[in-house]
Amino acid sequence: MARRLRFNGTGSGGTGCPSLHEDLESREVIVHGPPLSDPEDVAQLQHLSEGEVAVVVPRELLVDYAPRDVTRAARIIDLDEFENLFRTFKHTAWRLETRRRYASDEITDTYRQFAEAGSVDWDLEDPYCAMIRAQTEQGKRVERVRIADDPPTPGQLYLLDNAKRNTVIGEDIRSLRRADAARLGLPEEDFWIFDSRIVAWLNFAPDDQLVDVELITEPAEVVRCSLTRDAAWHHAVPHEMFAADVSRLG
Repeated sequence: MARRLRFNGTGSGGTGCPSLHEDLESREVIVHGPPLSDPEDVAQLQHLSEGEVAVVVPRELLVDYAPRDVTRAARIIDLDEFENLFRTFKHTAWRLETRRRYASDEITDTYRQFAEAGSVDWDLEDPYCAMIRAQTEQGKRVERVRIADDPPTPGQLYLLDNAKRNTVIGEDIRSLRRADAARLGLPEEDFWIFDSRIVAWLNFAPDDQLVDVELITEPAEVVRCSLTRDAAWHHAVPHEMFAADVSRLG
């Protein structure tokens, strides 16, 4: 059975070698790079067995991208502490949304309104809107990339309509097709990243219910999420452009 590998990063300056991957199940680290080939150098290595190859990597690769603590205990936060992150961030809050549906959306009056009418009369004065508007009016950035299937699922179309509300309160919402996300190697994980230093990981059950929120400050994980953010943001398109394309294709 093939490993489930995750690309953590490269110290190559963009050429892709050397690079570091992590096995998501065994937590083993896989490094690839140029082999140590000079016989005099190889002769100095201890415990190099037949079939093994020594690889040369810059120290920064391990410092920046190697997992720090394979036994790291999850710090689960409650929803009040999660909400407080939106009140206390200093500069940026960025979200990756990857799921085909969010069960919590489907029990709302706005979802029922969308299912019946195809659009929603959004309340721009609810507590979330007031909180985000207060932040964006200070010049802080709140941004999202939403991954969408082709064609989008009902839940994704609902969020596409929801983006109109988010934009009015100062958020910047972009969309990216799932095929493009796969081509870019983006993870199928949902998270917020605050000020490029704190990741709030959203864990979901198989029935798409939010189970809990995990707070992560491990530098390697924060860097990996930041790389995901940069790639997704670069390739995603404004939600208005995506909505027009969906409407055109019908």
